[in-house]
Amino acid sequence: MSSSGSATDLDQVILPAIPPVHLTSGQVAPLQVTDRLQRGSQIVGRFETSGLAGFKVSAQGRPLRVQVSLSADERSVSGWQNGHAETPTQPRLVQIRSQGRLRQCVLLRGRKAHARVAFDLTPEEIPDDGLICVEALDITEGDGVCDAVRQAVSGRVAPDGVAGIRLDKVVFEEPPPVDYDPDTLDGFRCELYSLISAGGLANVNRQGVRALRSGMFVVNPVLKDRFGSSGRITLRLGTRAEAVSMIPATWRRVNSELRWLRHATRKLLHSAAPSVERILSFRDGDLGAPEQTVRGNVTELELASPAGSPLLVILGPCPDAVPTLESGTAH
Repeated sequence: MSSSGSATDLDQVILPAIPPVHLTSGQVAPLQVTDRLQRGSQIVGRFETSGLAGFKVSAQGRPLRVQVSLSADERSVSGWQNGHAETPTQPRLVQIRSQGRLRQCVLLRGRKAHARVAFDLTPEEIPDDGLICVEALDITEGDGVCDAVRQAVSGRVAPDGVAGIRLDKVVFEEPPPVDYDPDTLDGFRCELYSLISAGGLANVNRQGVRALRSGMFVVNPVLKDRFGSSGRITLRLGTRAEAVSMIPATWRRVNSELRWLRHATRKLLHSAAPSVERILSFRDGDLGAPEQTVRGNVTELELASPAGSPLLVILGPCPDAVPTLESGTAH
């Protein structure tokens, strides 16, 4: 055994990930640190509860764009690793943090929800050893989230929301100089772009109006030179009646038909527009009265493009209907 300084022939040389790189397994050398994350072979890993993954990346003094893909499935439950599973019935609200800062939040609903997160790191945020940490924290944990947000979602989201969540993929690349995005995105595209998070996408190729079944959604900080980064965003909110179930005529079906008829009447009277009760910054709390305009059966919500903190939008009750996001327009 020979040595040179403090190194020996037995020391393992760790090769960093060289951007652009897509990491889809937990069995790769750049994944240097894990905390409450069980490594996978076809996914990066699965969180036992709030935890992190630390990657060694050769940034070489350049900024990096980080893209994270998360999902929930039948094993995304508290206690899954010990065989004592407790299936949550409420949506999950999860913070995605990196280098000690909150970057974006995702709202996941159901067992087949996929979410995408994207954020940029400046050269100053990347240490000399190239270690980049991606954390997933329950909304009740960590600093940088105000008490007003935690109180607003108390009882509306699942406890231990990170339990069993899959970390499917992490991408490191240089930010492109300019992204040529459209001025308007439909509801599903807004979520695919990670501008909003409303429960996660069961089918990433789906397009059109996005149902907001949780009665709330997150508006995330936008990337530089991406959709919505120019200053202001208009979100068009509508409602739709639940489809009448194709089952034999029972009280359940009769009630569904009555709800559909009541909602159809409201639409005819142009009184079916949803309302926004509150908008809260995850960092700063209540932002005051929302800027909303009702046009027929549509509510137009005006927002300044989030920069340093996600926003939580809480909707008012929608009797006999489901609130929807029809589109987002960047000005």
